[in-house]
Formats: sequence, structure tokens, C-alpha cells
Amino acid sequence: MTAAPTDDPFVAHRGLLFTVAYEMLGSAADAEDVLQESWLRWAGADRSQVRDARAYLVRIVTRQALNRLRSLSRSREEYVGEWLPEPLLTSPDVAEDVELAESVSIAMLTVLETLAPTERAVFVLREVFEMPYGEIAGAVGKSPASVRQIARRAREHVAARRPRVPVSRSEQQAVMERFLAALRTGELAELLEVMAPDVVVIADGGGQVRAVTAPVHGAEVVAELLSRASRTTGTLDATPVWLNGAPAGRLTLDGEPTALSAVVEDGRITRIYVMRNPRKLTRLDEPARLTR
Repeated sequence: MTAAPTDDPFVAHRGLLFTVAYEMLGSAADAEDVLQESWLRWAGADRSQVRDARAYLVRIVTRQALNRLRSLSRSREEYVGEWLPEPLLTSPDVAEDVELAESVSIAMLTVLETLAPTERAVFVLREVFEMPYGEIAGAVGKSPASVRQIARRAREHVAARRPRVPVSRSEQQAVMERFLAALRTGELAELLEVMAPDVVVIADGGGQVRAVTAPVHGAEVVAELLSRASRTTGTLDATPVWLNGAPAGRLTLDGEPTALSAVVEDGRITRIYVMRNPRKLTRLDEPARLTR
């Protein structure tokens, strides 16, 4: 992508545009491709006709992200095992914007994956970025009345599937640190203490590395699985990091990098996301710029 002048609106809003595309796609690599396509359209636009550059750019990015999302639907249906979002290294500062942090969390992006493309776009633009219905209508090619109905359905869909008990970042960090410490030792009792009885593990190896291909349910089964992985690896490297605006872990299993995110409810972990596909772990060295 040709470099734009530093005072160009595209540069000024790049963090926002990347966040919009990433929340719609769950993939930083695809989001970057969308930004490149959007930049080409912005470069060829008649700027004299653009009244609100921010809204115009969000509209371009939304349309390109919708096109990309629709083209990706078949490949994701044929994906080997469970598909999880691409994790991003973030600074703790992202967590200060609670709504943004929740919207980019692995748990929320996984829920958004169950929405139809237009529903996902409408939900992201309305609930996360608080765009007016009229602007959203222009971005997704629907009438404002239709957008209101789509937004309502999407809200209800997400509300039925998102974690119901919000916890503070300090509590989530404390529980995650206990969990990572238990992973290092591989002690079953310690793992069972920090996990809820009905905990679920979802792993994404993408057919590239070893990983369970279906969700694993129940604390005893999950603890045995994690303990066995720890014993097989020897000394398990489990480092606390911030991923997608939340406390998380960076591990090494079988010599391969692994990102781990979790949902905490009532002081225990209820859901664990294990991202092992190496193609999705290329952005864990430099914090991503996520803004709204």
C-alpha cells in the first residue's frame, strides 16, 4: 500500500478502521487486506464530495469487510476443527475502554462468528462504534428501518450467548495468573480448583499442529487433558500477556507457540480458548492498535 501523507484522514483514522475490519472478520491478516483495498478506493475518491471523512472511510471498510466475510464463509465451513479468531497482543490500556475490550475479546469475537455477515456488521457499527442507523444503512446497503430490525435481532442473539457475569480486569488477571501457575505444575488438584465444573475447552490447530478438533467439556476431563500436555512438554512455559484487551497467556507446547484466552465467571474459569494455528500467531510480538 502506497504511503499516505501523515495528515491524510485515512492515516488519522487507521486504528479505528483496522478495529472495525478486525471485529467484522476476526482476522488481523484479512483486516489488513481490507484496509489495503479500502485505501485504493479512498485514493481514487473525489475528496471534494466527502463531507465526513471518518464516516466515509468506515463505510468503505465495512463494504470491503462484508465482501471478504462472505467470500471466507466457505473456507471457514471447511476449516479443520474449530475456528477461533486470530489473537492480538494488546497493551493493558485497551482494557480501560471496557466496551472496546469486551467487543474485541476472543469470547465476543467467537460469538460474533455465529452472526450472518450483515448482522455482524450492523452489530459492530451500532453497539461498538455507536454509529447512527442512517450511516450504517449506507454502509451495508439496507434501509434505516431494516438496519434497526437487524440490530435488534443481533443484540438478542449476542446477549443469549455472551458471558452473563462481567468481572473486573483485576479479578480476571488474578484468576488467569492462578491458572497459568497450575498449568506450569500440571497438578490436577490446582487445575480443578481454578476451573468451573462445567468448563469447556475449544482449541484451534487449523490442521497445522496437534489440537483437539471438538470442544472438550467438564473440569475433570479438561484438567486431565491439560495436565497430560504439561507432563508431555516437561517444563511448560506459560507467560502472562494481554491479548485482545484481557489478561491471557502465551505458551509453548510441543515446541510450538500457543495463545490462551479464558472467560472468568464467579472467580473460576468457565471457558478456555487455545489458539495453536501458527498462521494466526504472527502478531504476538508488537501490540496492535485498537481504537474506536
